[in-house]
Amino acid sequence: MLISYHGHSEFLIQTNAGLRILTDPFDPTIPFPFHKTSADIVTVSHAHNDHQHLEKVEGQPQVIREGGEHHPRKGIKITGLPSWHDAVQGAKRGPNTIYLIQFDGLRLAHLGDLGCMPDEKVLESLEFLDLVFVPVGGTYTIDAKQAAALMARIKPRVIVPMHYRLGQQGLQALSPLDNFLEALLPIAPSIQPLLRFTQEDISQVPPLVVLEVEG
Repeated sequence: MLISYHGHSEFLIQTNAGLRILTDPFDPTIPFPFHKTSADIVTVSHAHNDHQHLEKVEGQPQVIREGGEHHPRKGIKITGLPSWHDAVQGAKRGPNTIYLIQFDGLRLAHLGDLGCMPDEKVLESLEFLDLVFVPVGGTYTIDAKQAAALMARIKPRVIVPMHYRLGQQGLQALSPLDNFLEALLPIAPSIQPLLRFTQEDISQVPPLVVLEVEG
């Protein structure tokens, strides 16, 4: 598997067979490098423009934006789990879908714009993931301390933060990444341009990976 980070909540995940999964494509209003991306599958966590800009996606991808179980390609299973975009059961920002993505013997989860701790049934589904993409910037999602508490609860093997401010890049209302890194001390981050691993060598991946934004 190969993972690259485009900024905000957008990642490109490539399976061993070469299938490309794109998460939450953002629109040009988000101050990260904007570029067209080809994908076979796109997941959309909620109906806000900075997470569902399908116009940037080249090809004819299958778009998943609902909960429940999906089998978009042979060997890939994606399960949408219900959650909220705020702490008041969606009254402010509506629902959010967490996606549990399984392929090549691995279990990943993209938490979207998660705004509060999921319910117990969803938490149980997220326990002991191989990798989780977690929002950490606060304001519109859980903040650094809440994200750290969630990681302590579900205990993923690898944590990859997203949805934060990075200098002049990202929504300026969000907190910087450093807040989350401090909340996870003494775990030290490994800063990498790309993340590549398989089921066989995931034990060699650091527990906290900060991916550089692909220019």
